[in-house]
Formats: sequence, C-alpha cells, structure tokens
Amino acid sequence: MVTRVTCAPVPPRSLPFPPMEAELVNELPEGDGWQYEPKWDGFRGVLENVGRELHLWSRNARPLLRYFPELAELGERLPPRSALDGEIVVVRDGALDFDALQMRLHPAESRVQKLSAEIPADFVCFDVLLWDGEAIHKLPLEERRARVEGLPFSVSPATRDVKVAAKWLDRLDVAGFDGVIAKRLGLPYLPGSREGVVKVKGEKTADCVVMGVTWSEKGTGIASLMLGLYDSKGALRPVGTASAAGKRREEIVSRVQPLLGKNPERRPRGEPSRWRPQVTLEWSPVPPKLVVEVRYDKWQGQRFRHGTRFLRFRPDKDPSECTVDQVRPRPKKGDPTVERLLDAAR
Repeated sequence: MVTRVTCAPVPPRSLPFPPMEAELVNELPEGDGWQYEPKWDGFRGVLENVGRELHLWSRNARPLLRYFPELAELGERLPPRSALDGEIVVVRDGALDFDALQMRLHPAESRVQKLSAEIPADFVCFDVLLWDGEAIHKLPLEERRARVEGLPFSVSPATRDVKVAAKWLDRLDVAGFDGVIAKRLGLPYLPGSREGVVKVKGEKTADCVVMGVTWSEKGTGIASLMLGLYDSKGALRPVGTASAAGKRREEIVSRVQPLLGKNPERRPRGEPSRWRPQVTLEWSPVPPKLVVEVRYDKWQGQRFRHGTRFLRFRPDKDPSECTVDQVRPRPKKGDPTVERLLDAAR
C-alpha cells in the first residue's frame, strides 16, 4: 500500500489536541497512583491516519512529515481513523542524539531526502488516542497503556515501580534521555492539560570558570556569566551561561567588576537574533580567575543544554580543576541503552 502524505494546516476536530503537557517538579511522586516513563529527548509528535492520509503533527499543530519522509511507511501499520502520541527521535550508538535530530529540520527538499537516509529517525509511541475509529483517549491511562503495549510500533517502556523510575532518573542521561515522566493512573487523556502528568529532571552541579560576561540589551548591566571548562588538551572552552539576576546579583557584580576594569572590551555575541535583528548583544572576556558552582539539568555535546543556575562562588577551587570530565556522562556496565529500553517494552 502506498501512503499519501498531506500537510493540512490544523489537525481535524476529531483528534484530541493539543497533546497533554507535563508540570516540572523536583521529585518523583510516590504511591500506587502513578505510572513512570522515560522522558524521550526528541520532537513531540502526534501520528494520525485519516482516510489513508498520514499526518505527523508537532505540539503546535505544524506538519512534520515533510522533514521525516522515512516515517511515512508507518502509515501501513496505522489503520484509518487512528492516532498515536509519541516522540520523534534519532538514535546513534545506543543513545538519543538531539543535535542530529535538529539537523533534520531543513527547508531544502534535496537535503531532507539526503538526511533521511543518513540520519534516519524513529517514532516512539507512549499513548494511543484513536484506533480504527475507537476513542481510546477517553479510557483511563492503565487501559490505554494495555493498548499501547500491543501496537506494532516502537513503544516506550513504563513501570509502576518508583525504584525503577529512580534508577532511570539516575542513569538515563548516559543514553541521552531528559528525565522521567510520571502520569496519574485512572485519568483519561487530557488534551493540553498538565493536570495528570509531571516531569522530573535529574539536576546536577558543576564547578565552572567564569570566562566572560554578557551585557543587557541596553548594554548598561551584566546579564549573565559566561561559563567555561577545560578540555583534555588544556584549552578553556565556553559551555554555557548562568544568569546574574536575583538575590546574589550584588555579590556577582562585586566579584566580576574588578576583573572587567573601567573600560572592558566588548565583542558582538554571535549572530543577531532572527526574532530581534535590530538588537546586537555583546559580551566581554574576563581573566579565568573565578570559579562558580552552578546547577544544570543536561549536558549535551560540548555544552549545557539549557541555562544554568548560579549557586555560589568557589574560592577554594583552582580554575584548572574545572574540566569537562566532571560533567560528561560516564557509562557504567549495565547502563540502559535505547535499544534495551525498547526491547523491554515489547
């Protein structure tokens, strides 16, 4: 069967949409009323077959199938009037590769076809919304999960054992995951709601060298600290930023200002923002003398995935001790891989 790919502007009204969301919390909820799942680090997608026309919607109702043409073959396994909730991911060497996934969003059709062969994506299902016309989304989570486990797709694992979830939270970052999701049992699918789902990210701390500051848009105040870590060759590499706002601002400015001097050199910070091209952001380097401890949620590639949170200065620590080794996930024997997790769900 040949699946015809179409790109409609909005999902049909029969589809429960937008997808359920998750509230960020600090700890895994405990008790008998929860189901736990790994938090996949990819693009959220709702895969839908309407009258033999396959769609892949983003959480913002944007059509994604044109960027991932290799997923069109999934339409052969999805009956008409069916829809699944899941994640588009790229797997390399047993781990999720979000950087490679982002490369797939290319406007040129020729490039899209080339990348689909070189960096193929997969769709991992974790909920079923419609199946052959049946409104599965109205069923409680535990009944929907039973349906998910019987689907002919890659399926995300799930457990009701908080100890298993805690192990996932501790070690899944090695495989590129982004934390753990907890869903309340007994609830139907709640489109666009955060009521029935929470997410926990395994936050960690790191000691980094202050290698510069960024300036506010008006250029009158320090906006953030630019963080660096030494690589294996002894070179100081930029790895992210920590905001200089908040209760500790006076302390941050008092420590950094003497290193900047009266007339600090100002350099353009990267390319102009495509959202605000009229704004030119600037940064100034400082001698690598200060060490700060920051909290972060994920290390990706060669930098912190998101912004970090300043915790304190570390005058007891020498800058040369701040190396990439402290943040790079270190595999251990028996660590989970994407393949093992998917096999466990079958």
